[in-house]
Amino acid sequence: MKKSLMMTIVIGLVTLFAVAIYAGTTVDDVFKMENKIYKKHKKSIVEFTHKKHNVDYKIGCGECHHDEEGKALDDLKLGESEVQGCAECHKKPGILKGKKAKGKTDKEKREYHGNALHENCIKCHKAFNKKNKTKKAPQTCKTCHPKKKK
Repeated sequence: MKKSLMMTIVIGLVTLFAVAIYAGTTVDDVFKMENKIYKKHKKSIVEFTHKKHNVDYKIGCGECHHDEEGKALDDLKLGESEVQGCAECHKKPGILKGKKAKGKTDKEKREYHGNALHENCIKCHKAFNKKNKTKKAPQTCKTCHPKKKK
């Protein structure tokens, strides 16, 4: 094989590898928390901002991202670390509540994507509001899921 062709192949492979790494670790600042496990969303989609939470409020990545045992992944770096989406582990769509949730363990309830997200977000928002004697962090359905525009 000619040296120039070999060099072109090597450069191409290195470029593809670099792009793959970058694609797996980049994160948009504001993104809609849509997920393919849902056939149809009943409420509007929450828009989340990493910058506001991570940079402005100084909330570590491990507050939301955790391992399979629920242990915080505190060593993540915004835009540098590769992470899984919530639905990789919390695979059941929707929220388990009321009579259907009766007798279920917290772990069983967190198998549902909606339960896991709501528990995580609302718990943190309530703690923030209590600590800062405010109501700035949303805790109601309408503040996170504004009415859909028709």
